[in-house]
Amino acid sequence: MITIIAAAGENNELGKDNDLVWHLPDDFKRFKQLTTGHHIIMGRKTYESFPKPLPNRTHIVISRNKEYSNEQVMVVHTMNDALAIAKDDSQPFIIGGGEIYAIAMEIADKIELTRVHSQFEADTFFPPIPGEQWQLVQKEFHDIDERHLYPFTYLTYIRK
Repeated sequence: MITIIAAAGENNELGKDNDLVWHLPDDFKRFKQLTTGHHIIMGRKTYESFPKPLPNRTHIVISRNKEYSNEQVMVVHTMNDALAIAKDDSQPFIIGGGEIYAIAMEIADKIELTRVHSQFEADTFFPPIPGEQWQLVQKEFHDIDERHLYPFTYLTYIRK
């Protein structure tokens, strides 16, 4: 079960200058809960946006740069190579960025999307979800509160 996990604004905004454009503690908590113990697959820029590797997850970084190496992660050059490394994981997660999500949209079985109900200035975007290929199976709304400046909805899609 290959799962894409992302948070995107109303216009599919993911981030700007290799950083998120919102802070949603409950979404971070959900991300940690879902991905802990699994392989997480990401592009190099996404990985480099982390202050340090995320605990209790196997990091697989896809980079076009054949010279790129990092002792803290597994570096591969294609999505197929990443999935081969994660083959024994029942649910590897694709965690970004935009180009990696676009590739993954063709092969994923599930999407865990946090839709942030606002519009943001961004330079990286989540690909459109083709309605004919995906079915929304779960939806959970969270309103603004003292810890969350924006309302958001957890959306779970499965491939039809």
